[in-house]
Amino acid sequence: MTPKPMPPLRLILAAALVLAPLLPALWGLWRQGTIGPLVAVLGGLAGIGGVALMIQLYVRDLRTVAAHAAQLAAGPTEAVPSLPVTASRPVRAAAAAAVRLHRVMNARTELALAQLEANESIIEALHDPLVLVGAERQVARANQAARALFGDRILDRDLAASLRNPAVLEAVDAVLKGGASRILEFSLPVPVERMFEVRVKPFQRRVPRPAPGEDGGTAGTVPGRMVILTLHDITALRRSEQMRADFIANASHELRTPLSSLLGFIETLRGPAREDLEAHERFLSIMQDQASRMARLVNDLLSLSRIELDEHMPPAGTVDVLDRLDGVMAALELKAASRRIRLTLEAPDGLPPVVGDEDQLTQVFQNLVSNAIKYTRENTDVTVAVSLADGVAVGVSGPAGRGGRGMQMVAVAVRDQGEGIARTHLPRLTERFYRVDAARSRAMGGTGLGLAIVKHIVNRHRGRLTIESAVGVGSTFTVYLPAASEELGEGRAVEPARRQA
Repeated sequence: MTPKPMPPLRLILAAALVLAPLLPALWGLWRQGTIGPLVAVLGGLAGIGGVALMIQLYVRDLRTVAAHAAQLAAGPTEAVPSLPVTASRPVRAAAAAAVRLHRVMNARTELALAQLEANESIIEALHDPLVLVGAERQVARANQAARALFGDRILDRDLAASLRNPAVLEAVDAVLKGGASRILEFSLPVPVERMFEVRVKPFQRRVPRPAPGEDGGTAGTVPGRMVILTLHDITALRRSEQMRADFIANASHELRTPLSSLLGFIETLRGPAREDLEAHERFLSIMQDQASRMARLVNDLLSLSRIELDEHMPPAGTVDVLDRLDGVMAALELKAASRRIRLTLEAPDGLPPVVGDEDQLTQVFQNLVSNAIKYTRENTDVTVAVSLADGVAVGVSGPAGRGGRGMQMVAVAVRDQGEGIARTHLPRLTERFYRVDAARSRAMGGTGLGLAIVKHIVNRHRGRLTIESAVGVGSTFTVYLPAASEELGEGRAVEPARRQA
């Protein structure tokens, strides 16, 4: 790009200003008669012309360098704009220096961008949620873990819109006003209660000042006070502590009776019944039943504790519900046959798999079917009906499906024809050790933990358990589990197919 020449009038005025000391001298020499008027005029014009030419050359060089620097700033980093052929040696030297400076600045910029990108990747990859809160409690940044916990809408909004814990909000406000760092605990109740330790720490960020002439500021940076929230999930820790306390309390309560029985029988066998073989046989049989009951109780307590420990972590696998039900019903076939009970499975074609843990769902189905076999009347049916349901309709929140429907759910309903359960007992059936008929439950080998285990497994799977019962008619226990896929296939039959075990 060829630089534009300086306008002639401005050039002449500039030259005249430069020669301002010389012109009075020529005037004085002419008045003294040292030089003639023509020589004085020609000398003045020659001086102005020479100075104007020099100014024009310097201005051209300056504009050439400026235009070259502007092209460097606007163009790509690899391409170097060419100079005019008429460019002087000083111009080429200045242009070469500008190119070197441009390349150095580009290299530093690329290094800074690479470091910034690496820092961004590290922050995004952090397992713990991290939230940066600015003035007016506005959320400026949130890493991937924080967005997964609170949702993408947490950004650029008041922290209170996503985290409604008064103690945490009070700590954030205090630190924003200049207070010291704080550490506190809080819980998020949905979808499954989780405990967090949150660290609220001040963070000083350098904010650019307005440039000169912008709002009367001066160039530079000023500190901007912000707050960093780091959340650490301590659910497993707290549940482990609670698990130990509950295990000790439950075990001491439920094991007291069978242990007392065992100690009494042992004392009898070692004392009055030492030589009574008939009493030996009868007592040893009772002692075996009590010991078996304690073993089942300890196993169920350990199983429940493990399930509660992982309840806040949803499973990631997929499970074929019909395959698991077939296995469970085959395993319980002899138990059902001993009471002349028929097991029937009803399921539609094209049933999608569910998101879940195979072992835990097998335990759920086994507990429900086994309970139905225990409490139904002899020579009746226990029916396991599998169907599809809409998540919104059954009260399970989730992402909307096609056509505005809720999340697709697979429902597994276990129906018996027993004595039924009074409505007053239904809300408490999933409590630990709650029994409608304690004597009958113990006689059948129940521990009072089966439905509690079912409830916690269903909670971990983000599903729902419902119980319906009518006295004298029977009970229905239904488990709703999120489907792994909503693609059911067009035109597939969904009429129930009955299978008997």
